[in-house]
Amino acid sequence: MSAAQVPEIPRPISAGAEMAALRRFFRDCSWNGTIVEGGMGPGTPQMTAEGRGVHTPIQDGLWIVGDYEQDQFLLDGTFVLKWQLHWVVGWDPDAGEYRGTHADNYGHAGVMSGRLDGGILTFETMTDDPVRQRMTWNLTDPAVMRWRTRSP
Repeated sequence: MSAAQVPEIPRPISAGAEMAALRRFFRDCSWNGTIVEGGMGPGTPQMTAEGRGVHTPIQDGLWIVGDYEQDQFLLDGTFVLKWQLHWVVGWDPDAGEYRGTHADNYGHAGVMSGRLDGGILTFETMTDDPVRQRMTWNLTDPAVMRWRTRSP
């Protein structure tokens, strides 16, 4: 078969403007904060948290992988648990929106739908899974990243 007879072979896509806009939200980071009483379910105590996240672009920048850990402590300093999350996020041109997949050490896994509105990035669970979630990154002040997760 000659080169002229070979049918056009689909090629991988390249990262575009959507990924350039997304990258600023996923920088290596560390954080500390408070988990409010009842924040992990009815009757759970208030806790402090210390966490970190590391991000790696994959597939020529088409996706970003984030690996996160958060240590949680009672107010007296007693260690309670280590939470871990693996996250893959990028632009899905077929869906015309951002998509993220997650898996954590509680056994939760899922696909989320995302949207970017200026300095605010929001991802929400796509189905009626038993655990529904909304995650918001706020970069309206470029010097300060604010992140929040909650059940809608």
